[in-house]
Formats: sequence, C-alpha cells, structure tokens
Amino acid sequence: MCEAFRAAGIPADVPVMIALPARPQFGDYQANGVMAAAKRMGTNPRQLAEKVVAAARPILADLAGKVEVAGPGFINIHLRTDWLSSELTARLGDDRLGVPAPTSPQTVVVDYSAPNLAKEMHVGHLRSTIIGDALARVLDFIGHKVIRQNHVGDWGTQFGMLVAYAEETGIRASPVQEYHVGKEIVTITGAGGPSIANMEEFYRRAKARFDADPQFANKAREYVVRLQSNDPDVTEVWKFVVRESLGHANKIYSCLGVLLTPADVRGESFYNDDLPKVVSDLDAKGLLTESQGAQCVFLDEFKGKDGEPLPVIVQKTGGGYLYATTDLAAMRYRTSTLHADRILYVTDARQSLHFQQVFAVARKAGFVGQGVSLEHVPFGTMMGDDGKPFKTRTGGTVKLMDLLDEAQQRAMAFVSEKNPDLPEDQREQIARAVGIGAVKYADLSQNPQSVVTFSFEKALSLEGNSGPYLQYAYARIASVRDKHAERFPGMDPARYPLALTEPAERTLGVKLLRFPEIICLAAETGKPNAVADYLYDLAQAYSSYYQNVPFLKAEEGIRESRIRLCGVVAIVLKKGLNLLGIETPERI
Repeated sequence: MCEAFRAAGIPADVPVMIALPARPQFGDYQANGVMAAAKRMGTNPRQLAEKVVAAARPILADLAGKVEVAGPGFINIHLRTDWLSSELTARLGDDRLGVPAPTSPQTVVVDYSAPNLAKEMHVGHLRSTIIGDALARVLDFIGHKVIRQNHVGDWGTQFGMLVAYAEETGIRASPVQEYHVGKEIVTITGAGGPSIANMEEFYRRAKARFDADPQFANKAREYVVRLQSNDPDVTEVWKFVVRESLGHANKIYSCLGVLLTPADVRGESFYNDDLPKVVSDLDAKGLLTESQGAQCVFLDEFKGKDGEPLPVIVQKTGGGYLYATTDLAAMRYRTSTLHADRILYVTDARQSLHFQQVFAVARKAGFVGQGVSLEHVPFGTMMGDDGKPFKTRTGGTVKLMDLLDEAQQRAMAFVSEKNPDLPEDQREQIARAVGIGAVKYADLSQNPQSVVTFSFEKALSLEGNSGPYLQYAYARIASVRDKHAERFPGMDPARYPLALTEPAERTLGVKLLRFPEIICLAAETGKPNAVADYLYDLAQAYSSYYQNVPFLKAEEGIRESRIRLCGVVAIVLKKGLNLLGIETPERI
C-alpha cells in the first residue's frame, strides 16, 4: 500500500495506516490515510482513494481478491481465500509461524526483575520479572540478540548490617551456581555449611539488632566502610549473604519459569569501581554543578513546579553515590561492552522521571550514542481484589513465593475436581502449570502501565479472559486435532488443502494470519498484553467456529481441512502462550 500511495502522488511522509475494519463486510483489512493526504494536497479524498486503489490492485493481485473504496476515502482490502489457505498451510511446517526475520537484527538488553537482595522477593517484584521475561522471549523469537540483565540491589549500607549479623551468628555456606558478585564470577561446586532458610527473618533480626544495640550499629557502619574498601574478610561474608539472597531469588525464577539465570546478574556492586570515573567524566564534560555540597547535573528540560531545574544527583555531600550514578555506569557498560542497540528498563512507573533524566544525562555526556534506543517500560501497582495495595491479612508485604504456592494449591483443588482419576503426580504437574500460568496471565493480559487488581477467583476462572481459559482451550483443540487425525490418518496437504468454505473458518483463518503482526507489535511497543489479547480473541473465534461448523459429518476433504485448521490454531495458541512464559498442558 505504501507503493500504491506513492504511485497516486501522495507525499512520502504521509503514513499508510493499516487497520482492522469495524465489520466483516468491509473486508479483512482497511488502509487509512487518504483523507488526511487529500486535505493536505487540496484534492477530493474519494478521487484520490480511487487512484490509490487503481495502483494497488495489480500490486496486491496475488493476495487480495478485491480492493475497493468505501465512504469518503476508506480503502477496504478483501484477501483471496486461496492465498489465505496457502499461507496457513505453509505455517503448519514453519517454526516461526510466519514471523519475518529482521533485516537488521539488533542487540537488545532487557533490564528486569532487579530485586533488593537484602530481603526475599515480594509481590511487588512480580510485574517486572514476568513482563521483562515475556518481552525478552518475544524479541528472541523474532530474531534479535537478547541480553538479559538482572540489576539486583546488592550494595549499600544495609549490607553492612547483614554482614555483621551473619558474622555474629556464624552462618556460612558454599555457593550454589555461577554468577557475578561485584565483577568477580563466583562458581559453586556444591553446598556446604548452614544456610539462611528465611531471608526475610534473617533481615528482620539483623534490623532489630541494629536498632536496639548501638555497639552492633556502629560495627555495621564500620563494615560498610570496610566493604567499600574491599576488606577481604568483610567482602567474603558479604559474598555469602549475596549468594544466599540470590538462592532465594533463583527459586522464584524457577517456579515462575522465567529465563533469568545467575549468569545474567549484574548487580550494583558490579559497577562500583566505575562510579568515580562516571563523576569525573561528567565533570570533564562540564555537566557537573555543586549544590549544597553534592555533585549534580542540571538540565533545562527538567524543572520543578517552581520553574527551577531539577537536579540529577550523582554524588552526595559525604562522597557517596546514588542510583543515578550506577544507572549511568550501567548504560555505558551496556553500550560499550555489550554493544546494545536498544535497552529496555522494565520498572515501576514511579521511576519514570528518574529514567527520563538519566537517559538525557547519558546522551549529553556521550555515554550512549544517538543511535541507541533507551526505553523505559513502566508498569503500575498490583492491587488486591479489595482495590488496595496487595498485603497479607496482618497488613504485611506478601512474599512472592507465598503467592505462587497459594496459586498452585488452589489450582490443585481445581484440577483434582476436574480429573479425580488422574495420578497425583500428573495432577500436581497440571496444577503447577495452571496455577503459575493463572498468576502470570492475570498480569500479562493487562496494559503494563495500568494498575492491576489481582483476584484468585478471576485468575483461576475457566470463563473469561484468563490463563486457565486459554490453557483449557488449547487442551480441547489439541484433543480434537489428535482424536480426529487418528481416526482419519494420511491427511496429505497436497490432497487435502485448507478449504475455508464457511464464513466462520475464514474468519478464523484471517485471525491466524495476524500472529506475526501481533508479535512484532508487542516487541515494538514493549506491551506483551497485545499477545494476550490476540490469543483470547483467537480462542473465542475457534470456539464459535467449532460450535457452528460440523467436523465428522463433513464430506471427505472438507473434514480433513477442518482438522488441519484445528492444528494451526493449536500451534499458534501454544507458541503464543510460550512467548508469555505460560505452559500448555495437553490435559486439564
């Protein structure tokens, strides 16, 4: 259509907007933009649309059976059924399901999860973890080089307190996996010695000691200084505390099925040695201003309510550094060492101003080139079904593992009710997939920027837009496909092509065709809910198709075509849910 627009004399800077029509009779796609172009060109929009259509017909002849003007200048495109059938048939044997490989693959760094290692992960860490994981999966599937980065909080004054308490209690343990602690790669060969079974309780007791005992508090502060000076004794205990904390986080990642590994960890400590250089380089660029003893960068584009520029503080009065300093060091590392073309930061929406400021400082300082895309992917708060921040009954923060355990327990009751005759181990496997999938889908089906209200009843429902609904839809479709394929073997595509003879199956075929554009849309916008919305829409279209179009009673050829169309739906549902990090059991 871009070529047709140009052939009709429409300027190259006028975009072609391809949309879905409001009603099926208006075609499969609609090309918009002619009316805006006509207004700019001072010409009649319908006449201009006729010129576009005349140019488009030979260009689209292989795939469009009809291209027509509607109303004052809309262009409706009706796809050819034989072309649609051919495209869907090809996708049965295509692992990429029609998603085109990028002409210029990018290196994309996705920064997500980033828990504070002084405590166990809580519900507030869920959104960053699963939204970031879904985006990383989608970008990887498209064909980009994806580098996952877990920017954990493993540095700062609270670790002096934890190190002092760990030393006081005599707790030690061997590492369990390989990951970065600072810039050192720590490799675990086996477990040994006691460990911290409850990180939250360990932190609580350390904090209680810190608040109640001035001697202990002074020792903790002393340990912060020794840690920052690379004292080997204190550093060794610090490594242990970090390893223990990461062990708790890794259990969460395993339970969620996210693809973060210990090797993806690049904590605040990793950049500690670079922070003085960040400050000196900003000074050399003439960007630093001292304000009340602190070193700041003031940018005219960021002003407060009083009209005064807002500071980006990179060094405190006492010489300490801030999150902005670490983020600037991380950006420089990710562009100079990891060679990122695009960096996504999946964090709370409340950090939006922070990222706008550090992005601007990084560009002005030359830490990040103009060709690198810096993007904040913000997300809203997760609320309970009472509309208030998600808390325990006593008002405390909900541990993420507790939420996931409860989801699996509830799913186990649900699965056992549906399939009481299944062996317990099979019911547990299904319950894990359904429970974890329900929690993830309840979040990923929402616009990341929205506030999410979480309810177990809604998340685990088999009705409506939920994870179990889609998992059940997949299981039913796979059952239909396998049962009928077994009954009618030898469905050679050359002998039994996809016929698409009924309106319902043609509608389903067009929805299947949209899978590549949806995947690319999610990658471009950083919104995995586009995939969730599409899968729910596809499942509903299939349900309507299955209820209204006969299978077994259809004549030979048509029957096989419909069975094979079921196969395409099952493949797309499975792949789409996989890209959201959700399992698809064959039975629920």
